[in-house]
Amino acid sequence: MYTIGQISEMFGLPVSTLRYYDKEGLFPEIQRTSGIRKFGEREIETLRVIDCLKKSGLEIKEIKQFIEWCKQGSDTYPQRRELFLKQKESVEAQIKRLNRVLDMIHYKCWYYEQAIHDGNEDRLRSMRPEGMPDDIRLAYENALKS
Repeated sequence: MYTIGQISEMFGLPVSTLRYYDKEGLFPEIQRTSGIRKFGEREIETLRVIDCLKKSGLEIKEIKQFIEWCKQGSDTYPQRRELFLKQKESVEAQIKRLNRVLDMIHYKCWYYEQAIHDGNEDRLRSMRPEGMPDDIRLAYENALKS
């Protein structure tokens, strides 16, 4: 069993956030000894899932719904699976967008490296994608996709 302070350090979360999660019912089976929260393996796993769902874009009220489904038992497996499938799609779309951003950054790093080498942008301004190295051209073309 761990104290709230130990969990705070473990997860890099403020104690106030952990108290908020508890107040919102995200640790339905947390044990208390003389009013002091004791975090076990179940709460640690719950925090890992909360962290995952938050990073995937869910709000606390939606995470709370997930916790409620967990409390309801195996009848809610389909809802829980659907939630994760939806979040998987959302994260994959975010990754796609960020990869396009990264490709533009990759292209611009190359572009300015060339400009520094040339001392100006004249050659680069007139360059068509076919004149770029293959990896740069692919990054540039991917960055332009909407």
